[in-house]
Amino acid sequence: MRVLMVASESVPFAKTGGLADVIGALPRALVRLGHAVDVVMPRYRSVAGGEPVARVQVRMAGTARSADVYATVADGVRTLFVHQPDYFDREYLYGTGNDDYRDNAERFAFLARSALEWGASSGTAYDVVHAHDWQGGLVPLLLQREYGSAPAFRGAPAVLTIHNLAFQGLFDAAWLPRLGLGWDLMRTDALEYFGRISFLKAGIVFSRTITTVSPRYAVEIQSPELGCGFDGILRHRSADLVGILNGIDTDQWDPARDPNLPAPYDTSNLRGKAASKRLVLEVFGLAAGAEARRRPLVGLISRLVDQKGFDLIAAIAPELSALDASFVLLGSGEPRYEDLWRALAARHPDRIGTRFGFDEALAHRIEAGADIFLMPSRFEPCGLNQMYSLRYGTVPVVRATGGLSDTVRNVERGKSGGTGVVFEPYSPEALLAALRRALHTFQNRSVWRRIQLAGMQQDFSWDRSARQYAETYKRATI
Repeated sequence: MRVLMVASESVPFAKTGGLADVIGALPRALVRLGHAVDVVMPRYRSVAGGEPVARVQVRMAGTARSADVYATVADGVRTLFVHQPDYFDREYLYGTGNDDYRDNAERFAFLARSALEWGASSGTAYDVVHAHDWQGGLVPLLLQREYGSAPAFRGAPAVLTIHNLAFQGLFDAAWLPRLGLGWDLMRTDALEYFGRISFLKAGIVFSRTITTVSPRYAVEIQSPELGCGFDGILRHRSADLVGILNGIDTDQWDPARDPNLPAPYDTSNLRGKAASKRLVLEVFGLAAGAEARRRPLVGLISRLVDQKGFDLIAAIAPELSALDASFVLLGSGEPRYEDLWRALAARHPDRIGTRFGFDEALAHRIEAGADIFLMPSRFEPCGLNQMYSLRYGTVPVVRATGGLSDTVRNVERGKSGGTGVVFEPYSPEALLAALRRALHTFQNRSVWRRIQLAGMQQDFSWDRSARQYAETYKRATI
């Protein structure tokens, strides 16, 4: 099949979160299965390279604006960049700090129209058009209303993937005519959402098939608790909604070949993991002697926000230093949580270390060097770090939600096959009990080794996920 994907970010060109990892990996996995994939995304200021291949004219609200389209090919995937400096030559992708750019509605409507204009004029016939998140939400609508008769798209269904339902692309309804859209779309069965318009709702309503990034999340988002106000429309489309677990890049994340690690290791020999543990302790300035290395090391790599469970962690902060463990944190987020971890590190400099910001190489080393990975999310559409942890023999402690529930099997007394410690209630008490259970289990080296190996033997490759996407595409075309 030939697939046209539209997304706002992709590794290695531009990234703010997990969406970029998916767009960087899924197309390559589809190509390995014999499919052809073109990805259209903005040419942000940070994007370099590519050769100009076309120019498109996009008409919105009666005025036309042109954009150059650049292309590059890697691993069989053609990525096309929409070059419109007024919209995309900016320091950040979506806004500065916590403030979105005021013209994001226009920016991503332009991306949607540019992608379809390019596709319609490319001379290529596409079998499927696959849009991602709210930034691609207008693509299914425009495909159905304006571009579906183009030879390139005749009969091609739209597929929308929801990576995180909490981000919905909400804008004032006054944007409709400025985007070249009619007021007839200001209906509850179209774009209207509590007096505003939602790009994500446009994608949900006008797509043939809707996917999200784990089977459990597909169920959760149909509930009032985690539906973010969209549970009703998602229940209405439940027959067309499927959860496909994200994969991980098993070339980039492989402890046997990871160039970021001081020593390789695999299921047949875990000794190299100890070298990474010692390096992480030293990098964070923690005690790294023989006694300290025998103590379990708990790693966290995360945005420091409530969604990731940092309100729970804050509630048990006084208990952390009393646990027989060391802690390392890599990430950034809300100032109150950064301040909390600074204070913890200052009070316990030999046991608790922090690094604010992001460091890809250090993230790999923490995944390898930690014994336990802590991920107590309030909700988690899929999550990648728990899968990285399992592959690196690092036992995750997670809450039973979304992709965490789909990927981590709880270790139960007297039963084999468990890969981590899973807790259910979203409470500080449940988190602390789960962490204590993991630390207690760590003391039994034979049991711990069995848990590590069970996790390392799981298949979370993108090849598995890509096969499910290909099957979904085929069903959508019937």
